[in-house]
Formats: sequence, structure tokens, C-alpha cells
Amino acid sequence: MTTREEVLDYCLTFPNVYQDAPFHDDNWQLVRHKKNKKTFALAYEREGKIWVNVKVAPEWRDFWRQTYEAVIPGWHQNKEHWNTIILDGSVPENDVKRMIAESYDLIVPKTVRKRRKSVEA
Repeated sequence: MTTREEVLDYCLTFPNVYQDAPFHDDNWQLVRHKKNKKTFALAYEREGKIWVNVKVAPEWRDFWRQTYEAVIPGWHQNKEHWNTIILDGSVPENDVKRMIAESYDLIVPKTVRKRRKSVEA
């Protein structure tokens, strides 16, 4: 996964989400949950590469940063709760998808989260 389109297409596979460009700058594309409007992915081009900011649980934050040089503290975000993935090809696609999915799970409204868990059980 190295393009903005691939990231956005994957993000839009999650239930009840939409793409948004609230900054009057098409470079910044956000994917949010419809119910609470919370963002779980921000995709943008910087320094010739696509960067993706994802929300991260504090217990996983440092794991991802230590595992991949291309995962850094969230650029222009709270460094405790966000990581940035630089899509330079060094992070396997499965791990990029996992970080995005974990970000989605962190912002899903609690009522939806409960329903998802009961369906999975």
C-alpha cells in the first residue's frame, strides 16, 4: 500500500464512514465515522510520499514506532495518541491495514463497539 487511493479505498470498507476534506485543501483527506464524526485516518502527501495519521492505543504506540522507521509520532497530532505511517514501501501492507483497523476500533462509538463484539462472539 503506497498510494492515497489505496489507503482511502481500504478505509472506506469500514462500516458507517465517509471521506472528508474540511481544510479547504484537497491534499488532506480524512476518513470519519458517520455517527460521532471522529477521524480515524488522515491521508496527505508530504515530502513526495503519502503519509497517513492513525489513532493508536498508548500500549501499541511505541511498538509500531520501534518496529518500523516509517512509523513516527503523529505529525501535527497528539504524539501520545497518534502515529504517522509514511508509505515508502517499508511497512508491510498487512501492518498498515492493521494500524488503520485499530484506529477505526478506537473511534467507533461504544454502542456500535458493543454490537460488533456480540456479533463476533
